Amino acid sequence: MQSSSPSSPSSPSSLSLPSWLRSNIGKASEISRVQKIIKQRNIHTICEEGKCPNRGECYSKGTATFLLMGDICTRNCAFCQVDKGQSPRVLDENEPQKVAEAVKLLGLRYVVLTSVARDDLPDGGASWFVKVMKVVRMLNPDTLIEVLTPDFGTGKNALQQQRESIKTIVEANPACYNHNLETVERLQNPVRRGAKYDRSLRVLATVKELNPNIPTKSGLMLGLGETQEEIITTLKDLREIECDRITIGQYLRPSLEHLPVQKYWTPEEFEELGKIAQSLGFNHVRSGALVRSSYHAGE
Repeated sequence: MQSSSPSSPSSPSSLSLPSWLRSNIGKASEISRVQKIIKQRNIHTICEEGKCPNRGECYSKGTATFLLMGDICTRNCAFCQVDKGQSPRVLDENEPQKVAEAVKLLGLRYVVLTSVARDDLPDGGASWFVKVMKVVRMLNPDTLIEVLTPDFGTGKNALQQQRESIKTIVEANPACYNHNLETVERLQNPVRRGAKYDRSLRVLATVKELNPNIPTKSGLMLGLGETQEEIITTLKDLREIECDRITIGQYLRPSLEHLPVQKYWTPEEFEELGKIAQSLGFNHVRSGALVRSSYHAGE
């Protein structure tokens, strides 16, 4: 039987955190080193802004996922810890150089660049992604760059603008183009306010249309009221548009202001879903409770 829609953000969650949801804290010295590099340059990571449970482990390995264009998002997704608002930060002209320097200091061979949604910008920030990519490559010519972008799908002439924004980034030839569906089609409205399932699928389909050689990737978080059947349908929809890579992880409620967890999926269930994803043809699958979109991305 299909699960009901998620409860409202104010509803209490009666589920207790299971024993398998314990993240690797990481070495304090390495965590401090990464945080110092980030804070000194006044740049942002989704690791910190999104309160990622793996940030200790990733920092201890000298990695981070950079959050571009400030720390205020113009969307209001009900699962996300990043601050929301309609008056986002003025773009920092020095951000490309500061991110590139941080990549060099951390010795990153593979870096993920993501951003807040910037619906206030004409191209949604696509040209800014490219600007940062160019400077990162200048200082780090051997570093591969994965992008994790918004959907670029709002405003006037949305379809045309979305395609042009995606084209701008595709022409910069990232090592991987990532855009997360986050959840199944039925739950898009309560979970991803302002986003649409078809619009997100169109992002990944457009990348493949423009350059079939660029690997595409998406991510799902479980525990919001979805069923296994709906998850499998979503995986099939992604394979229909030739999405190459998938991450599947457990949603963890950031605060009482966010959607409560409806279910904690077990390690066995994540393993089963991973096998199903592989059988559908994804060539890179990570499925586990603490898996996140950029987790071990360079591998």
